[in-house]
This record gives sequence, structure tokens and C-alpha cells, in this order.
Amino acid sequence: MIIRTATATTAALLALVVTPVAAAEDTYADYAELAANETEGVDYRREVRTGDTDLVHIAIHGGGIERPTTELADAGAKAGGHGFGTFEGLKPSGNSVLHITSTNFDEPQIRELVAGSTFTVSWHGAAGDTATTYVGGLDTELRDAVRAELRAEGFDAPDTVPDGLAGESPDNIGNLNTRGKGVQLELTRAQRDALVKDGMPTADFDDYVAAVERAVSGR
Repeated sequence: MIIRTATATTAALLALVVTPVAAAEDTYADYAELAANETEGVDYRREVRTGDTDLVHIAIHGGGIERPTTELADAGAKAGGHGFGTFEGLKPSGNSVLHITSTNFDEPQIRELVAGSTFTVSWHGAAGDTATTYVGGLDTELRDAVRAELRAEGFDAPDTVPDGLAGESPDNIGNLNTRGKGVQLELTRAQRDALVKDGMPTADFDDYVAAVERAVSGR
């Protein structure tokens, strides 16, 4: 087993917006309000890609909102030929205004992608100086499989998930597939810093994605 610990980072590393914003603190209540006040292609970008399986990977707080969740979801999707959807912040700074909490996230393209899927893995960033992944969601069987594979690869994935990161609301975008349950991955800043350095994926990035793919391939 490879044991990984959080590594120190410098200011040259990716600037991360790491604390998920509570619903009451979101600048915009929903996608329609955001789209009316922000410019697509300048302030934010959307991408949806169908796959060859019944599973999709999504990153609804991608780009500058919670880096590098878009890259992780994209790699996870490509690893197994799964569907992929992301909403990315493109602003040079201040991307937190583009955060729409998971229970309110209603961007139509990603909502449609998830609604047509049987399994969903939703990637997020959380605060934390220890390299940890909090694995939540209502799909407890797949959740436990992902947690087990991450641990087998040497990543920290505790049983206990902090309040606000569990992803157990039935309104959470990750749980809006045909089965009404998905998996939510909350990676701390330290964990994300260990996966991407100076804007480039590390060897840990590939190992992390491979661990998730092993879990979902057994669904």
C-alpha cells in the first residue's frame, strides 16, 4: 500500500477556492439568475459529453470555483467511457460568485445528463490542510466501494463525513439520476494540491482516478 501525506504548496500552485459556499451565501439562487448576470464564455463555461455507460461524472463547481474538479471528473469519465458534465468558473478572480450549491444547481444541460444516468459521481472541493476525501451521497453501496478503493491506493477516506459535505439531500444534483442516489466526493485542498502541482497532474492524480474507476467498474 502506498501511503500518501499532504505536501506543502507554494503560492505558485493553482489558486483554489476551497470552502463550499452555503446556500444562504450563494450570490445567485439558481442558474437562470446567474446566466442573466454573467457572460457565458467569458465568466463561465459549460460542457456536457455523453458516454457509453450508464454512469456520469460531474463537476458543477469546476474551473476557478473549486480546482481541479473539472479535470478530475473529465479524467474519471474518460477512464471508463462514462458521461461527463461540468460548470466552470473562468474569471481571473472571484469565481466564488459562480457557486450554486448542489441542492439548488439546476443548469439544464447537466441536469439532463444526470437525469438520464443510472449512476452519478459528483466531484467537489472542500477546505482542509490534511489530504483527505470525504465520500458521501445516497448511493451507499457505490460510496463504500469508492471509499475502499481510495484507501487501498493509500488515500485517506474516513468513514465520518463532516456536516454539510455528506451529499445526502434528495435534491442534491448528484442524487437526481434514475435511481435517486449518487456519490459525492469532497476533496480537501491538501488532497487536491497533491493531485495537481503547478497546473500539471501528478502521478497521484492518475492513481486517484484509477481507484475511483475500479470502484465504479464493479457497479
